[in-house]
Amino acid sequence: MATSFGALCTDFYINQKLAMKLDLPRDRETVLHFFDRMKRSLPEMKKFRRYEGELALESARLDARYKWLALCKNHIRAGQVNPETMKEAQEYHKLIMELSPHFLTLSPLDIDYLEVLFGFDMECDRNHDDVIYEALFGGSPLAELLDGEQGKVMDVQPAIGGTLNARGDLQVYYEVKSRQKSRRGSSKAFRDQPLSVFLTMRKYGPVEDIRDLGKVFGELCGYAEQLAMDKLVPHILQPISQHIMSGGDSGGDLGGGGMYS
Repeated sequence: MATSFGALCTDFYINQKLAMKLDLPRDRETVLHFFDRMKRSLPEMKKFRRYEGELALESARLDARYKWLALCKNHIRAGQVNPETMKEAQEYHKLIMELSPHFLTLSPLDIDYLEVLFGFDMECDRNHDDVIYEALFGGSPLAELLDGEQGKVMDVQPAIGGTLNARGDLQVYYEVKSRQKSRRGSSKAFRDQPLSVFLTMRKYGPVEDIRDLGKVFGELCGYAEQLAMDKLVPHILQPISQHIMSGGDSGGDLGGGGMYS
């Protein structure tokens, strides 16, 4: 993949979520007309599927690159996985912002929020929680919570969010997700699942003009790209990546004085 972010992980993707205050139309004609219009612009998106709670249009998964679009009860979700360029992904999402108001009769007052997510999936054969704990909490006051305890790290999935303006309607969230595990902390059955890092930008509505959705999306992408380069990559992604590659020495054992004693 050509994006600089794609070189830092196994899979890089850009998702968006447009949330409404009222339910979206779900009648057969409206949905099919919208999906058919998307397919005319993007012929590769020809797989129509029905999941629990949503209707989806997808492309084939070629070389781990694909697009998807889903209509849910009161929001639209979409994503592009491993785009060749950032511009390509942004143009895909802006097309949805351009077409959805017309086909789904969206109103500026109906917009609850628009969300842009940058996702980074990393292959990790080690226990994900061990890696996250070592990479992000080593030597910190939070590490003292488990220091000296018998057993092992079981659930480490940090998330933090904040506002970026005085009104509080522009927000950023950073999140690290480990794979599923059993109630006793075993993750052997889920070794094929990636360790994921997310950066999410959210802008609350309403918008002045429904035609501004594409512009708002572009602005959120700009914020996300800059914060990813300045904050997420050096302070979250690279430390985790380095611990994955190092193989780790502690194995997550908390006994005998703890991991960082």
